[in-house]
Amino acid sequence: MNESVRGQVLSQRDPEFGPWLAQASVLVVDDEPGMRNFLMRILGPRCKRLDVAADTREASRQLDAHHYDVVILDNVMPGMSGVEWLAEQRAIGFFADAILMTAYADLDAAIQALRAGAVDFVLKPFRSNQILNAVARCLDRTRLQRENFVLRYELSASQDSALLRDRLIGESVAISQVREAIARVAHLPTSILLTGRSGTGKEVAARSIHALSDRSGKPFVPVNCAAIPPDMIESELFGHLKGAFTGADAARPGLILHAQGGTLFLDEIGDLPLAMQGKLLRVLEDRRVRPIGSEREASVDLRFIFATNADLARAVDEGRFRADLYYRINVMQIHLPPLKDRGDDVLDLARLFMRKLSHELGVPPVPVDAAARRALLAYAWPGNVRELRNLVERTLILGRFPDDFLESQADADARIAPETTGARLEDIERLHILAVLEEVRGNREEAARRLGISRKTIDRKCAAWHV
Repeated sequence: MNESVRGQVLSQRDPEFGPWLAQASVLVVDDEPGMRNFLMRILGPRCKRLDVAADTREASRQLDAHHYDVVILDNVMPGMSGVEWLAEQRAIGFFADAILMTAYADLDAAIQALRAGAVDFVLKPFRSNQILNAVARCLDRTRLQRENFVLRYELSASQDSALLRDRLIGESVAISQVREAIARVAHLPTSILLTGRSGTGKEVAARSIHALSDRSGKPFVPVNCAAIPPDMIESELFGHLKGAFTGADAARPGLILHAQGGTLFLDEIGDLPLAMQGKLLRVLEDRRVRPIGSEREASVDLRFIFATNADLARAVDEGRFRADLYYRINVMQIHLPPLKDRGDDVLDLARLFMRKLSHELGVPPVPVDAAARRALLAYAWPGNVRELRNLVERTLILGRFPDDFLESQADADARIAPETTGARLEDIERLHILAVLEEVRGNREEAARRLGISRKTIDRKCAAWHV
């Protein structure tokens, strides 16, 4: 049984220590071999990673090389005390929680520990449950801080993403191909570039990749690059130390560090300022990030997913996007199709939005009758899934599908009708089938689905018409 599996088993056996212990990385710093061995026996089988250091110099090297969620630190050590070392590390960019071990329970030691940046301390000698509970409290505190910080980015996510989350709704050929591509890449470490028009569900696709990956138990952090002011984006992504710039009243890790172990989703990557593009490229290549004002580059382990509705190749030609960054992120590209190319998926999405939004608004759902279905299928949906969601919300508020929406589609049908007046039935059928084929860009599978006939029927008729 490997360390990860054994840690998960022990975490399940010890539910009072929380579910995060099995995923944690811990560093123990103590000059006493007996204490190091004791903590290794207690924490080693329960953590994902446990390293030990016999002095502060070795501990500094460990921090430079790896990321740790918690550091357990003895206070009295030769050379430099634990409190002094911790204060020094905080000053150069150490953000993880620290637990101080001490044999002296005096008030001065507690005050010094808090000032140095320790979040907890335990009095020697201690029982195994005491240190396990201290680590569990640190992990839970870190999780809550991360969730609160990321929450504002979650709240700014598109409303359709909030409803759909990690579900790609529909059975059309176009969306089935997207699902197949996601299944192929989800378990790989490869960076992904999602392309498609605004509102096609790129964030939903990113969440699907994260949910299917081996990082699903870690954070998914969505960031809209276009929504962050250019002068703030470096601090938001990389973090900063106290006093690094005017207004930096406290040290704060950035979104990249908050996504540690999980997935960072950078939406509208084409709007990232050129200066930041170079810094992001270095993070992608080195897997290290330097907070503003920090002397230390922190190691990061996360998956990057990018999204854009812009033509990045054209942006490169125009000098608005770095060519080296474009080639670095364009390893695997998945295109999200527009809603108008997804056939009956629009009806499935409309029913889903109707059910969920009616519950949220506290109003009864509006039936999707034949006239509404025809209008939904005929409309071009320039705003894609987001526009459909807004239409359903407006429908629920009115208690019926808006007259202007139904009438606009009826007018379109009326404009087509004179062209077929007096024509033979087979000519009308031919015009209608060819019009649907043109609308779905020649996709016969989708055309058959829309028309309610078999693919073979379309193939046979097209062969007869020499199409």
